[in-house]
Amino acid sequence: MDWNFASRTNRMKGSVIRELLALTQKPEIISFAGGLPDPTMFPVEQFNECMSHVIKTIPSVVFQYGETPGYKPLREIVVEMTKKEGIKDCTIDNVCITTASQQGIELVGKIMVDEDDVVIVEGPTYLATLQAWSVYGAKYVTVDLDDEGMKVDELEEKLEAMKKVGVRPKMIYTIPTFQNPAGVTMTLARRKKLLELAYKYNVPIIEDNPYGDLRFTGTPTPSLYSLDTKGMVVSLKTFSKILAPGLRLGWIVANKDFIAKICMAKQSADLNSPVITQAAVAEFAKRGYIDQHVPKICEAYGKKRQAMEVAMKQYLPQGVKWTNAEGGMFIWVTLPNNVDTTALFPKAIEHKVAYIVGSAFFPYGGGESSMRLNFSFPSLPQIDEGIKRLGDLIKSI
Repeated sequence: MDWNFASRTNRMKGSVIRELLALTQKPEIISFAGGLPDPTMFPVEQFNECMSHVIKTIPSVVFQYGETPGYKPLREIVVEMTKKEGIKDCTIDNVCITTASQQGIELVGKIMVDEDDVVIVEGPTYLATLQAWSVYGAKYVTVDLDDEGMKVDELEEKLEAMKKVGVRPKMIYTIPTFQNPAGVTMTLARRKKLLELAYKYNVPIIEDNPYGDLRFTGTPTPSLYSLDTKGMVVSLKTFSKILAPGLRLGWIVANKDFIAKICMAKQSADLNSPVITQAAVAEFAKRGYIDQHVPKICEAYGKKRQAMEVAMKQYLPQGVKWTNAEGGMFIWVTLPNNVDTTALFPKAIEHKVAYIVGSAFFPYGGGESSMRLNFSFPSLPQIDEGIKRLGDLIKSI
């Protein structure tokens, strides 16, 4: 059958990460590949309690269609969470609940990206964003990262060069806090400089912030959204990392005009995110369970990150470098001598350890000698043994 698919499907790419994960499912393989939360941390009993409550008390609401912007009590909770960041003028009209943050990314692309629009991204960056916006014809310009986040001086050079040839980027996409995949956090000075550049060159910023609440050490850095004075930052967040990814709930906070457009795009996508899940999460938050639960996650993940750091110092050979993650779920490792981690991957599977290759996180090449390691999912013994296996592999090259 010749289906005559739309030409845009030619831009659809399968996730390299998903393909690699399929190779890591054997029980004897210790996997640092997925971006998965620790399932032992899911608040099963408390969430079951909240789900049962909303089914018993408001069944006609939770089993019915809902408003596209989201269940009002949950949007009100998001407003309160946003105000805790120091943002006082946020209302429910600034909020749209999404079917996880991934839908938020997709909807941003849907309303913002035209064919051949330039989008500035970090190098490396979140693979699924590249996938989502490529379908709409986005062309990417990458800006390198270091331990202080996006190199804003490099960004300025590229913005100025594009201005000289009459190109205005459609937006700047950044994961400034505990970046995926690099694990680094953009400094306050660079955040302020990034905003200055956004204002100067009239380019909006999409701030993807799924990990911001998962801080183990150090001092919290204000979000770009909280620092913005001109309404040019769009904030994407999620309940996947602070509760559970199976809930598929996230949210967008932005100025009212942007949210109105997002809601129009969402109507044709899924009408509304599941009301029953929104209501259960709202009840969970109302009872104070989120405030109780997040510190527990941070404590557990902090111990795992520390265990990985200790193991890397013990087992990895000299010349291997890695980032210092003060939170989140990932560490970015770079091997010496331009070792290609994609070519190395089959040998890693033979050594019964898995990672994600660095090149997966660049739109047009890069990161060939790097890899992303996840520390949130494996157990403490698995972290120690897995890093030992990785060290043995690297030493065998």
